[in-house]
Amino acid sequence: MIAGRRNLLLLASSQALMLSAIVLAMALGAVVGGVLAPDASLATLPIAAMVIGTAVASIPAAFFMRRHGRRAGFLLGAMLGLAGSLLCVAALLQGSFALFVAGHLLLGSYQGFANYYRFAAVEATTPDQASRAISWVVFGGIVAAFLGPQLAQWGREFFVGQLFVGSYLAQAVLAVLALGLVSQLRLEPVSAEHDGNARPLREILAQPSLQASILGAAVGYSVMIMVMTVTPLAMIGCGLPGSNVTPVIQWHVVGMFAPSLFAGSLIRRFGAPRIMQTGFVLLLASVAAALSGLEFLHFLSALILLGVGWNFAFVGGTALLTQAYRPAEQIKVQAVNEFAIFGLVALTTLSAGWLYDRFGWAALNLAVVPLLIVALWAASSAAKRLRAASMAAG
Repeated sequence: MIAGRRNLLLLASSQALMLSAIVLAMALGAVVGGVLAPDASLATLPIAAMVIGTAVASIPAAFFMRRHGRRAGFLLGAMLGLAGSLLCVAALLQGSFALFVAGHLLLGSYQGFANYYRFAAVEATTPDQASRAISWVVFGGIVAAFLGPQLAQWGREFFVGQLFVGSYLAQAVLAVLALGLVSQLRLEPVSAEHDGNARPLREILAQPSLQASILGAAVGYSVMIMVMTVTPLAMIGCGLPGSNVTPVIQWHVVGMFAPSLFAGSLIRRFGAPRIMQTGFVLLLASVAAALSGLEFLHFLSALILLGVGWNFAFVGGTALLTQAYRPAEQIKVQAVNEFAIFGLVALTTLSAGWLYDRFGWAALNLAVVPLLIVALWAASSAAKRLRAASMAAG
């Protein structure tokens, strides 16, 4: 039990460092990209590249960890993060948009490995504590709400005449600290039982509850990233001072991770599909808030709702996923889940800059509504099926 708690603490701390690095990149990627890019519509390409890196790394990361263990995979991921940060520094010094995009691609690969922290937490605890373990690791990101944006702001002019070089050097330090933490993990080998007990992937994916979990987490993550990525550009474009961006992003990230303190308990009480439903309703409310005006408080309220909605959709989706596979099936199901989530996130992020540049803030928010309605319907259907199954069993 003590070893399990130690691993959870290390995983939550590593999550905090990784997400601080990612939030820093989210806060700066579009702004710096807008300066370096040859065309304004390409401003969000660095963020899209980061998400593509996450999607592309997801499946190789799963199978690398199956062969070499979770700790080796997490160490490799942190090294990719360090390399990405240093590449971004080189890009800023040379004024190279291509290098800046490449650096964010590596940062995304770091996240692709680190996204398995929450699954490692499930494996480090008992089945009845799985949702709580997921919540606590996700909650580690609350540090990112303050550390990521603050490092971005602190490093803005740390080196005279070299905007944001200090920010990305600080990001590199975060990766070094993460290397130190994950090296201390003591985790059991990933289950290698893949003969006999494991069903064919097609049969596993045919489960409606698993489909709802993947769709819900993918839509929740995609909507959150799509809107968050463009928010700094929209605020500045509306004439708000750049200093207003930091508190909006900070409180958005607080909204993303603070609910993890109680999300696990809510899932155990009401079930994962109900929590996912709540998340999608909150995400729809964030759209309404974003469309209600262009003042600081409109952006702030929209982004807080966006964060809380994401948490319920993502944590609920992850909890529902872990109920749909056997131990012998975990690697391939987790790999498919991560690739599906970040594949959709990559597609929507690629479109974010173009949508905002061509049609504006309101159109971008309206574009996510159909996705949210479909995900809400899927979660509602999953809740009904689970309730019917429970009544039949009772």
